[in-house]
Amino acid sequence: MELYVHTLGDFDISFGGQSLLKESSRSYKLYKLFEYFITFRGRKLLPETIIENLWQSNESNDPKNVLRTQIFRLRQIFKKILPKDIDESKYFNISFSNGYYCFEIGELAILDVAEFEKYIRQGDSKKSENIDDAVKLYKKALKLYKGAYLSENSYEVWLVPIRNHYSRLYLKALFKLIEILKEKEEYIGIVELCEEAIIIEPYEEAIHIYLIEAMLKVGQINNAMSHYEYITSLLSKEMGIKSSPGLKNIYRKIQDYYDEKGETDIGNIKTRLEDSSLNGAMLCDTDYFKFLFNIQKRKELRDGKSDFISLITLRCDDKNRCDIEELKKRVRIMTGVLEKSLRKGDVFSFWNDTQIIILLHDAKENSLGEIETRIKKNFSGIVKPDSFKISIEFLPLTSEKNVV
Repeated sequence: MELYVHTLGDFDISFGGQSLLKESSRSYKLYKLFEYFITFRGRKLLPETIIENLWQSNESNDPKNVLRTQIFRLRQIFKKILPKDIDESKYFNISFSNGYYCFEIGELAILDVAEFEKYIRQGDSKKSENIDDAVKLYKKALKLYKGAYLSENSYEVWLVPIRNHYSRLYLKALFKLIEILKEKEEYIGIVELCEEAIIIEPYEEAIHIYLIEAMLKVGQINNAMSHYEYITSLLSKEMGIKSSPGLKNIYRKIQDYYDEKGETDIGNIKTRLEDSSLNGAMLCDTDYFKFLFNIQKRKELRDGKSDFISLITLRCDDKNRCDIEELKKRVRIMTGVLEKSLRKGDVFSFWNDTQIIILLHDAKENSLGEIETRIKKNFSGIVKPDSFKISIEFLPLTSEKNVV
């Protein structure tokens, strides 16, 4: 029976899709050693090198003895999680010879990064022979990449070059696949591919540019415009990066597209694009809002940012005298209010005829009351007090009660 080792994203070991590590009590130090051995599998490792990389701050008088103890405990874990009456070396083996440790993966253990690299190599070789086979192989490789290599270990210096290596491989394979799909004019496929990739690599500008180009090709003009605003805001706010040549070029493409198509709302769109004072929130459709919601939720779980979801509801105090059309008009007025009341980087969408949902990026819980007051004040400054009632609710982005 084959065992599968997951390293792209969260670390895990599974049999038949069932996790073995989640069932066992974890020791951070022990699993860090396990991950280190897997990363440097097949290499001769000096005890001093292992100790220096993993336990620099260890105050033990005998660090080599600590290492021996941890390796003994790791072997005990293998006995516990592996099937009984099976040669353990067919899965994992730790040997010590001539002053070196060596960790080897046996024939019954499958490592996701090995499969990942194999599919990319095969895709590269098939590119000139059978383009459809190459597409299938690249897609197989990308499906394996669930996130950064051993993503739970964010601060391990020894992991940086390895993590960067697999990230580069992922992006190269992604871009090769996108270029193939462009040649085949499969733009919907590119949109779907980029939306998945952005969740993993949210700051990789090239993915956003490919996405916007594909959106333009399939006629998703408003989404293309909204995404341009989103990525320029994200890069400016979180990384201090102004518009790059690539983003300026895609900006021109959006303008050129409307010039060529002669869309009836070109005036509004070009005014919005050319407005250099886009400091407020961004309006988008519900489907695109859900896409951004999933990106931000993934980022919050990974980076610890504090994002919130807000739901604005307009109601009639007297249901018997409620003018639905007037109510809808008040909701539309709220669009302008939110663009001025919220910050650049916040996003909102019409959830239904009487409700607006907002994604508040990097908001502090103690500032939510101030946000609510500002929205209500700006709204009442435009709309005279009448029979309509506003309610504003807030929930953490990761709350299970979210409506998205």
